[in-house]
Amino acid sequence: MELEADMDYFVDDGIISGKKLGRKIKREIKSEVERLTNMHGIPPKLVTILVGEDPGSKMYVKMKHRACKRVGIQSDHYDIPDGISQDELIELIERLNEDSSVHGILVQLPLPRHINEEEIISTIDPNKDVDGFSPRNIYRLFYGSEMLSSATPQGIVTMLDAIGANLRGKHAVIINRSTIVGKPLIMLLLNRDATVTVCHSKTEDLASFTRQADILVTAIGRRQDDEDPYYITADMVKKDVIVIDVATPHGDVDFEAVKEKASFITPVPGGVGPMTITMLLKNVLEAYAYQQARTNVLTLGAIDYGSYSS
Repeated sequence: MELEADMDYFVDDGIISGKKLGRKIKREIKSEVERLTNMHGIPPKLVTILVGEDPGSKMYVKMKHRACKRVGIQSDHYDIPDGISQDELIELIERLNEDSSVHGILVQLPLPRHINEEEIISTIDPNKDVDGFSPRNIYRLFYGSEMLSSATPQGIVTMLDAIGANLRGKHAVIINRSTIVGKPLIMLLLNRDATVTVCHSKTEDLASFTRQADILVTAIGRRQDDEDPYYITADMVKKDVIVIDVATPHGDVDFEAVKEKASFITPVPGGVGPMTITMLLKNVLEAYAYQQARTNVLTLGAIDYGSYSS
């Protein structure tokens, strides 16, 4: 997506608004959904599965369905009691895998303890895995493809691409090693020729690494309220660093102090969060376009897969 020319729209005094950038990308997604729906005669469709009554998970699922509606993506939802067996959940996913009207499947995590998350994620058809967690999609990422990559890391690199950040040879420091953020982000940054360092809870002398960073991505997320001390303070970064704060809801970064040294910085809230939902929509569109092209080879030339790449 060619976004750099519109940077004034979503960047104000070095502060990157994920909300505004996400809004722009959603307009492009909506337009493409309309075009491809007219071409194929059916709209993209996402199905979400929520096991249990976790309030946070319920809120996230509602946000995803609301976002789908705004761009013309159909969505359906299964509310499953937490007593469901793993075999029953696998059976449901397998039915959705076979349903040609369903283009994206998302199982909201976490799952109850008696259900093996890895088994469930591995059951989802990789071409319908819009979270980007399946082994096949991780394999694709390791070999340089960003198709259906994890939404939050994809949102981060989309922001970096949008501000025109040239990452070649630059030192990117990630404070997170999770399978949802840190590990996929390593590959996305390597795809852009960055030199990547990963820090985590056992890293000694964290500041010695963060001070080297040209791009600093932090996703510790352990501050319980605004009174808790920050994990990243102004003395821990160098001048003109790009800072991406992924931690919600209170952030890792002393925003007011660090923004005085940073060339670009994301706020919390309003930074990476809105981009995660936007990248989920992009993944649903990408999965739909790929599946429709496979079932109707006459449309292959009409679909520009490059336009869906971060």
